[in-house]
Amino acid sequence: MAVTQVAYEVEGWGVGELVVADERVVWHELPWPRADRLERGGATPQVPSRTPTHPGARAAAVVSETASRGDRGFAAEVVQLLHAYFAGEEVPLGDVPVDLEYETPFLSRCAAALRTIPRGEVVTYGELAALAGAPGAARAAGGFCARSHLSIFVPCHRVVSAGGLGSYGSYGTGYKRRLLALEGCELDAAL
Repeated sequence: MAVTQVAYEVEGWGVGELVVADERVVWHELPWPRADRLERGGATPQVPSRTPTHPGARAAAVVSETASRGDRGFAAEVVQLLHAYFAGEEVPLGDVPVDLEYETPFLSRCAAALRTIPRGEVVTYGELAALAGAPGAARAAGGFCARSHLSIFVPCHRVVSAGGLGSYGSYGTGYKRRLLALEGCELDAAL
């Protein structure tokens, strides 16, 4: 299996991480500000940091820009799409092949259903559960979103709670709002 791991930087968002295997995305971490940029008060460093400052990152986590094996062609194409997405362009991220093999059929159905939710639209956790064939399993759908390792490609930020915005893990609701605004989603002021 050819595996490629790359870090990519998006102006105004930070450094993200992408892992592809056999021309499928198997892991994606959203861009987050870099440690050295925060330490320097926002100045652009000469040498890019490989240390993410994402709250969920291990203190010693290092993001590699080197392919472990295989061709970086597919990864480079996906990074171009991500740059376009974060620049506000409408790009076909739902067409990018991703690893949708989850530990249960319900979770796989959640991922597949979520990839059909159009840019700029949201569904509730209950609606996602129903789309995945399990009406009444809103909490399970929420658990799926909380553990997703394919952010943006399986757009969990498009899932809201019945009574509000809902959480977005360690990225926080501000990041979720920013992604939805980028996609042109008009949120109710109460969210």
